[in-house]
Amino acid sequence: MSRFEYAPAPESRAIVDIKSSYGLFVNGQFIEATDGKPFKTVSPASEEVLAEVSEAGPADVDKAVKAARKAFDKVWGPMSGKDRAKYLFRIARLIQERSRELAVLESLDNGKPIRESRDVDIPLVAAHFFYYAGWADKLEYAGVGDDPQPWGVAGQVIPWNFPMLMLAWKIAPALAAGNTVVLKPAETTPLTALAFAEICQQADLPPGVVNIVTGAGRTGQALVEHPDVDKVAFTGSTDVGRAIAKSVAGTHKAVTLELGGKAANIVFEDAPIDQTIEGIVNGIFFNQGHVCCAGSRLLVQESVYDEVLARLKRRMGTLRVGDPLDKNTDIGAINSAAQLAKIRELSQIGEDEGAERWSPDCELPANGYWFPPTVFTGVSQAHRIAREEIFGPVLSVLTFRTPAEAVEKANNTPFGLSAGIWTEKGSRILWMANQLRAGVVWANTFNRFDPTSPFGGYKESGYGREGGRHGLEAYLAH
Repeated sequence: MSRFEYAPAPESRAIVDIKSSYGLFVNGQFIEATDGKPFKTVSPASEEVLAEVSEAGPADVDKAVKAARKAFDKVWGPMSGKDRAKYLFRIARLIQERSRELAVLESLDNGKPIRESRDVDIPLVAAHFFYYAGWADKLEYAGVGDDPQPWGVAGQVIPWNFPMLMLAWKIAPALAAGNTVVLKPAETTPLTALAFAEICQQADLPPGVVNIVTGAGRTGQALVEHPDVDKVAFTGSTDVGRAIAKSVAGTHKAVTLELGGKAANIVFEDAPIDQTIEGIVNGIFFNQGHVCCAGSRLLVQESVYDEVLARLKRRMGTLRVGDPLDKNTDIGAINSAAQLAKIRELSQIGEDEGAERWSPDCELPANGYWFPPTVFTGVSQAHRIAREEIFGPVLSVLTFRTPAEAVEKANNTPFGLSAGIWTEKGSRILWMANQLRAGVVWANTFNRFDPTSPFGGYKESGYGREGGRHGLEAYLAH
C-alpha cells in the first residue's frame, strides 16, 4: 500500500526562547549550582545542543529542601485549601496560555512528535492542575479521614518519556494536598520543567513551594535520601525504584513508585478489526514506544492471527518517521543514544533467539537517534523480547486459543502495570479484567488517560496510584 505524499508542515521554533544556560530553581529564584558540573541537553532529532544546565549536588539539594520546609511551615501548610486552589487554577491557565510554546519545547528536548505533545501531553498537564485545584478545599472528602494532613516536603523524581506530564502527575496533587515540592526532572529532558519554574513565578507562587533541581542519578539520590524529605515519589525504571525502596526502608518517608511494564494487548477473534489495528499501533508506537504502559506484547487469537498481522503490517507501512516538529510525523526520535543502543541490543537478541523481525521500508534521518517501527513474530514466552521492557517501538506477537490461555500468558511477566482487551463481548471484558494482574486494563482502547482516573501497577511495576482521588491519597498522611 503506497503512502500519500505530504508536503512538510513544520511547527515554528520561533515561539520558544531557549536560554544558553539554566540554573536551579530554588526558593522562587534561579540560582547557580554550588557543587555540581553543568551538563548539556541535546535535541535527539538532530543532536544539536539546546542549552547548558546546572547539575545540583548534595549542597544544592539541601538548599532546595530547606526552602521547601520553610515554605511548608510558614506559608503553604497553614494556607487554606481555598487559597491554594487559586494558585493551582492560575498555574493551569498559564499552562494553557503557553501551551504552544510548551509543546514545541517538549518535542525539541524529548524527540516526540509535535502532534502528541500539542494534542495529548500539554492538554493533559493543564487538566491535571485544573482537576486537583478543585480538590484543594475538599480534602476531607478524599476518603482518608475527616482531617487529612499533608506529609510536608515531597521529593519527586520524574523520567524523560513524558517530562511535562509526569511533572503534573507529581506536583498538582502534592500542592493540592498542602505539601511543598522539590522535583528533579530527567537529565535528558529538563527544559519544560525549567519553563514550569517560570510559570510558577508568573503565578506568584510563594517562594519555596516548588523547587526544581536538575542533574542525573547523583542529584536524585541526594534528594531521595535527604533526611528532611517526608514523601518520595518516583517514576522510572524498576532497577532504580528497587534501589529507592531499599534506601528509604526503615525511615519515616512515605513512598510511591511507578515503574516499568510489559503490557499485553489481547485481541480476540470477535474484535472490531479496524479499531483494533489502530489500538495496537497507538499502544506500541505512541511516543516511540517510550511508554511504561506500552502494549509491547500483542496476544492474538489464532483464528484471526493472519488477518491481524497482515493489516498491522499494512498500517505500519503508512507511519511516518522523522522530524518531531513536522505535524505529519507519526514516530519521532529515540530520546538518547543510550536508549537507542538498548533498543538495538534487545532487538538483535530477539533475532538471535529465533524470532522473525520485520520493519516497513522507511528512510531514517542521517542525524539524531532513530529506530524504525518493528514487529517480531514467532516469539515465545521464553524470549527476552517478550519478558524485558525494551522501551522503544518494538512489538512482540504471540498467539493464544482460549481466554484462559490468554490470561496465563498475559500474567506471565514480572510486571503488572497495564493491559488491553479487544472484543465485542462485555462479559468477556469483565471476566478478563478481573483475571489480569495489571493496575490499568483498557477495553477496546489503549493509552487512554484522564486526570480523574487512577494509574499504577502491581508486582515490579511499583505501588501507589497517581491520578484521581487515589493520587491525592498518596500526598495525605493517614
